[in-house]
Amino acid sequence: MLESLFGDSLRIPADSGQVVTCSLSECVPAEYRADGAVLYGSDEDRLAVITEVQLACDPVKHETWLAYIANMRARYHCPACLVVICPSETTARWAGRAIHTGHPGLTLIPLVIGPGNTPVITDVATAVGNIGLAAISAITHGQDPEIQTILATLTTALNSIDPSEAARYAEYVAVALTGDAQKEMERLMATTSFLYQGEYAQSLIAKGEILGEAKGEAKTLVKVLKARGIPVSDEQQARIQACSDPETLDRWVERAVSVTATEELFT
Repeated sequence: MLESLFGDSLRIPADSGQVVTCSLSECVPAEYRADGAVLYGSDEDRLAVITEVQLACDPVKHETWLAYIANMRARYHCPACLVVICPSETTARWAGRAIHTGHPGLTLIPLVIGPGNTPVITDVATAVGNIGLAAISAITHGQDPEIQTILATLTTALNSIDPSEAARYAEYVAVALTGDAQKEMERLMATTSFLYQGEYAQSLIAKGEILGEAKGEAKTLVKVLKARGIPVSDEQQARIQACSDPETLDRWVERAVSVTATEELFT
């Protein structure tokens, strides 16, 4: 009966139907794991954003991406959207194709971020002002001739935020890159110039301890100010370097990303 019930309305030949199980669960459920997922808003007005870094064309993803959205909606009872980050224009064009589900009016068109719609960020002040965009810039411009400058800008800017959060950004970018760009990011992460990098720094993050010594944090603070084009006098630099209180230095670092003059740090 079912195979012929909808034949006329859907314009499908009745003799082509085959009744299958109506159970849509699986005895051994497949695991669908996106690269990232974030819930925005309050309980009354939420939006789930799923992110996927796509390094190459993969037709299977056109099936799993639909599952991502369906499962996210069912789990959190809110609208969900998919953002695909692509390091090449070829992959970006493929990822942006409409995915037709077969149900009238239900077509998924992923939101795609690629080299063509992401700026190249090589200015530290700009990166400090938008760390997320700087990270995406690094991922999507992995083949750009300026990739070394892009990565150096990002890693310097990461010193302006909480070290544990900076470490997550750095790891996310490193995993998303390929080839020479990935090697360069790994090289930068292996240095001791940045508070969130290196094996020792990672162990401190895990323990929840303060990263680096006060002198290192003071040096980072001066670097952020100068990168933003804010003059730092010898007296002001000496005051910053003389401070050994971690809480005070943390407060100054937070202010450094928005002040218009170094003196504003101390007020």
